[in-house]
Amino acid sequence: MDPVSKTAETWFRQGAARMAEAVRAREVSVTALVEDSLQRISRTDDRVNAFTDVTTVRALQRAAELDAQLASDDGVSALDALPLLGVPFAVKNLFDIEGLPTRAGSWIGRYSAPATQDGALVRRMEAAGAVLVGGLNMDEYAYGFTTENSHDGPTHNPHDLTRIAGGSSGGSAAAVAAGQVPIALGSDTNGSIRVPSSLCGVFGLKPTYGRLTRAGSYPFVASLDHLGPFARSVHDLALSYDAMQGPDHDDPACAQRVVERTLGELGRGADGLRIAVLDGYFQEHAGEQVRAAVSRVAAALGASRHVELPEVARARAAAFLISNAEGAQLHLPDLRTRAGDFEPLSRDRFLAGALLPAAWVVQAQRVRRWFALQAAELFRTTDLLLAPATPCPATPIGTEWIEINGKRFPARPSMGLMTQPISCIGLPVCCVPVWMEGSALPGTNGALPVGVQLIAAPWREDIALRAAAALEAAGVVTAPVAVLGDSA
Repeated sequence: MDPVSKTAETWFRQGAARMAEAVRAREVSVTALVEDSLQRISRTDDRVNAFTDVTTVRALQRAAELDAQLASDDGVSALDALPLLGVPFAVKNLFDIEGLPTRAGSWIGRYSAPATQDGALVRRMEAAGAVLVGGLNMDEYAYGFTTENSHDGPTHNPHDLTRIAGGSSGGSAAAVAAGQVPIALGSDTNGSIRVPSSLCGVFGLKPTYGRLTRAGSYPFVASLDHLGPFARSVHDLALSYDAMQGPDHDDPACAQRVVERTLGELGRGADGLRIAVLDGYFQEHAGEQVRAAVSRVAAALGASRHVELPEVARARAAAFLISNAEGAQLHLPDLRTRAGDFEPLSRDRFLAGALLPAAWVVQAQRVRRWFALQAAELFRTTDLLLAPATPCPATPIGTEWIEINGKRFPARPSMGLMTQPISCIGLPVCCVPVWMEGSALPGTNGALPVGVQLIAAPWREDIALRAAAALEAAGVVTAPVAVLGDSA
């Protein structure tokens, strides 16, 4: 095989589907794609700080193995059926990577024993032909919405390096937005895929709770944790999601459902879907530009109906209590003996969670169940709900307070105002990036992205992705590679 290599400028701007197609057509080698990704990381990550580990040797070895097999088959290979053939990807550093300690954003984790095998979703991605190039920055133990990690430094938003990338999967979203990889994996407990998707201007998918296995990942709150992908196109999002589906007995929460592929459904668009905008809480806690983004999406989808979910604020409070209590129990031994090794904010919240009365946690679970029933009732007459993903665009790094509609909120926890209630009941959500003129905060120039949540009933990821694909085809949502001051 003597593929024609394109320039780095060309390949880092391509998506996963195009890369795999080019490898199958022998236009480019897997090694060339992986080297391009590694070079892009080298050129840009001193500014973005998305990566905590770059698995150069592993990635190049894997690429060489794939290229050798492709060459030995005289142009026809079983590998050609792999949907992600040759595609570089990276994972939040709470996924196990064989040979590396699983950091989970912590100081303690980086000194733990190396993982003896990759996490389940890493293995599934590589089984689909993808090539792992590293681990990504995150909030400590996934407890945060900004990825201002005091151990590894903050991840910078590629579209404005003075601003946060969101969290806790900020490194994952930033790596995709910066063109370092076309696909990254993250986790979402209270909004940790959707918040950085919104702030970094990429597509993110939080599947239904239990849809994707969490085996081989560091937990935060077992009853709320989800794993999912980021990408710069809906097609790539569905491509990676489909590759990761399937039951897994190593995760007791993983649903024993057959693979229900979504990629072939994208072309159906949003026709025939019953779509409504979530009002009340979701409008009251969103800034003007964010509300305008939701209105733009609603108009493009022909959604004129507005509905409300009752007691959303109580559902968010329930998610807070459950997160506090479950997270604290996981870390009690280290809190007792190594409290000084935690980030101060994480440590204090875990300590507070350890002291919560059991009756409060029980009541929170009751609220959670009641809220899930209210949502189920709403989905009897609705296929898709639209809501903001964050109350505002990305804030400057270090921001302590934000003002929304005349009310002052603490910045870090409030980035999850819109996402926590939905995580609490495990609904599938596709976050889509909208670019609004004037969406930058006062005193800045240019537009910043804001995300809109496309929320579907349990197990109906296909509906959320169909609507996202329709919006992308209409040019309403888009995820460009960030301009980082270099041409390649």
